[in-house]
Amino acid sequence: MMLSPERLALPDYEYLAQRHVLTYMEDAVCQLLENKEDVSQYGIARFFTEYFNSVCQGTHILFREFSFIQATPHNRASFLRAFWRCFRTVGKNGDLLTMKEYHCLLQLLCPDFPLELTQKAARIVLMDDAMDCLMSFSDFLLAFQIQFYYSEFLESVAAIYQDLLSGKNPNTVIVPTSSSGQHRQRPNLGEVSILEGVEASLFYQRLESLCDRHKYSCPPPALVKEVLSNVQRLTFYGFLVALSKHRGISQALGALPDKADLMHDPAMDEELDRL
Repeated sequence: MMLSPERLALPDYEYLAQRHVLTYMEDAVCQLLENKEDVSQYGIARFFTEYFNSVCQGTHILFREFSFIQATPHNRASFLRAFWRCFRTVGKNGDLLTMKEYHCLLQLLCPDFPLELTQKAARIVLMDDAMDCLMSFSDFLLAFQIQFYYSEFLESVAAIYQDLLSGKNPNTVIVPTSSSGQHRQRPNLGEVSILEGVEASLFYQRLESLCDRHKYSCPPPALVKEVLSNVQRLTFYGFLVALSKHRGISQALGALPDKADLMHDPAMDEELDRL
């Protein structure tokens, strides 16, 4: 078996930590104990085989609690992919839905999915519009991808933006306390003129430092720089919109196809036709 260059370059414990193997082992054991009567019928070895096959296939996050689906980058990417594959017919049919309706779809896959995250994703699409406005599936999905996958990073970005907007000297390391805390620090776009915002070059300097020390997932710094190099000033929501529409950032995340291909899933179409 040929090992990847990444695997050869890292000590075993670092590689296992990077891949969150302990997280999956602990979850597998918990699942085993919860279902030990069923497992006893076909054996522990088969249980672990099927569990880790589901992790590789990305189906392990279906109908799980929110704390689990956000626990690792792989889980988040798997959830994004599952949401796209399950509900892309909404976009394929041209249906427009409200934020609350998209939240109901998310809850079909994760019953305790927090409303706040759905609201934040919708705000990227709707900007100044009312939250009950209709959104296309592709617009919501691409905004949701950024908000959900990079939630802790965006929480720190919001704090940086607010500091720059208020003229503070922010040399303090920003540590997010939870993925739900972003709303406490994000500026209200309705209070910020489109001509205001912050200087893009200064904003990037702060974000570059954040990416270097951030323990959570963040977009590739080179692509963040590309986004910010096209403008002189920008608002916080303007930055989020640019991230959600950037093809390279979506490709680097690797959960979804390009926007032009969001309505196409030949493997799923073939399976549906068979059924």
